[in-house]
Amino acid sequence: MKQTLFNEKFPIFVAEVGRNETTCQDVGDVMSYLKAMIGENPKAQFIGLFDHYAHTQRIGGEIDPSIRAAMNIVFCFGPSLPNPQVLAVRPRAIGVAELADKFVVSFAEAPMAPANAAMQGWVKGLRNKV
Repeated sequence: MKQTLFNEKFPIFVAEVGRNETTCQDVGDVMSYLKAMIGENPKAQFIGLFDHYAHTQRIGGEIDPSIRAAMNIVFCFGPSLPNPQVLAVRPRAIGVAELADKFVVSFAEAPMAPANAAMQGWVKGLRNKV
């Protein structure tokens, strides 16, 4: 997993998971895995799935031809509401792009270290092929 800046401004984590490294066959399998991980975390709440590929296609947007599918899973850790401004960085989302030979998984850095650790662990867990 690599930590980088997207558009030289936004801190994100990105992992490329080869199809030969995971038992997931498609983006739907990755979403099911992530939904299960969210369900196992007592401080996380699943919110929904967003088919970013279908949305972009529907509005006539540009899609990199190497992308076969792209989805986001939306959830929240939110163990507290210390102030109104914290809502600006919630909920969380993990994006998954399916390419011919790999999945590219990315998420924005959370302001909470335990959330980052959990999301990194979930993404690393995609490499489950022995």
